[in-house]
Amino acid sequence: MIKALLNDKPARLFLYFAAFFVANALIAECIGGKIFSLEALLGLPPANFTLLGQSGLSFNLTCGVLLWPLEFVMTDIVNEYYGPKAVRRISYVAVALISYAFVMFYMAIHIPAADWWVGSRAAEGIPDMQMAFGGVFGQGLWIIVGSLVAFLIGQLVDVYIFHRIKRVTGEKKVWLRATGSTMVSQFIDSFVVLFIAFKIGANWPIAQVVAIGLVNYAYKFTVAILLTPVIYLAEKKIENYLGTDVARRMKRAAMGQDEEPYTNIPAAG
Repeated sequence: MIKALLNDKPARLFLYFAAFFVANALIAECIGGKIFSLEALLGLPPANFTLLGQSGLSFNLTCGVLLWPLEFVMTDIVNEYYGPKAVRRISYVAVALISYAFVMFYMAIHIPAADWWVGSRAAEGIPDMQMAFGGVFGQGLWIIVGSLVAFLIGQLVDVYIFHRIKRVTGEKKVWLRATGSTMVSQFIDSFVVLFIAFKIGANWPIAQVVAIGLVNYAYKFTVAILLTPVIYLAEKKIENYLGTDVARRMKRAAMGQDEEPYTNIPAAG
């Protein structure tokens, strides 16, 4: 049975997509605790602009934003070939496994450390390994909740917008449904995570939440536009791999259209 599954190209491709989707989401959450300067990365001085009365704003972003755009690209590709049920399933799996990971991180942080290990890297400038470990793997509860809720809402919105646009445009204008759904879902994601993590969790002024949300969204909007060609490249590679006829049937099945779908497609519809 396993051999038959792995020999089936659509099933094997879905397995690869699902594995990468979950792994990428988990890695994004793990590295999200580090904040980097986009201007410094690009060799530019800090922007230091004012927005909604909030001064000194720059593009200081969580490292998670380097990977999250790939999640939405993957969402659109899976949506295109396997349908909204498949996207929802892998999104739920990702949220469940990320939650599991944070529980394990919490347990690992609070397990008593060996005395020799705490100072084992003092010569490298890390005097307390327990503190360093907690600093890297420990994130605030409200940040974790905000990130997971925002991710799940963003995924569900992306699925909905994608299919609403596709029902109007049909097979044409891939860029519109892919980029359009991503920009809307990323907009919602940007503000939900900040509102839960910092308005509810830290009582930030709403103007500060909105201003930082707009800064984050400006980055995400730009990346969504820049990644549009990736959708076309991925579709070309997928259709070369599956064959034009199978790919066409998968797309129609994903839309719930009447044509008899390819019988071995997993999670279509």
